[in-house]
Amino acid sequence: MNTIDTKGVTQAGVIQVIPAATDVVRQFWALMASNDFSSVGAVLSDDFLLDWPQSNERIRGKDNFARMNAEYPCNGRWIFTINQLLGNDVEVVSDVSITDGVQHPHAISFFTVVNGKITAIREYWPEPYPAPANRRHLVEQIR
Repeated sequence: MNTIDTKGVTQAGVIQVIPAATDVVRQFWALMASNDFSSVGAVLSDDFLLDWPQSNERIRGKDNFARMNAEYPCNGRWIFTINQLLGNDVEVVSDVSITDGVQHPHAISFFTVVNGKITAIREYWPEPYPAPANRRHLVEQIR
């Protein structure tokens, strides 16, 4: 078994190309769009963690992540639309719209990517709410 140093070179001298963090997250969303949630494990680290601070929940590991997504009630195939994706070498943020044709959730996800694998996601699921009437004279509707 070859080990890899921090520059991506194995002891045998073979260069391993580690994908950019943003590319790994784009691949994550593409795999999610397949609706084969076990396949997403290809981009998750062995010690993967997903935190949902709003509900104070943590999902630990690839298998629990896949099961949670597979068991979530839906009305058809999930469709994922990346609205925005920004990142650096280790951290990536995505703004994604999701639908199964009936449900229309929105996810803001903060990814940590190390050596080409997602080690952690901290995710927020904002709920829409009606705009307060007292500022109606200062705003315009965006949809």
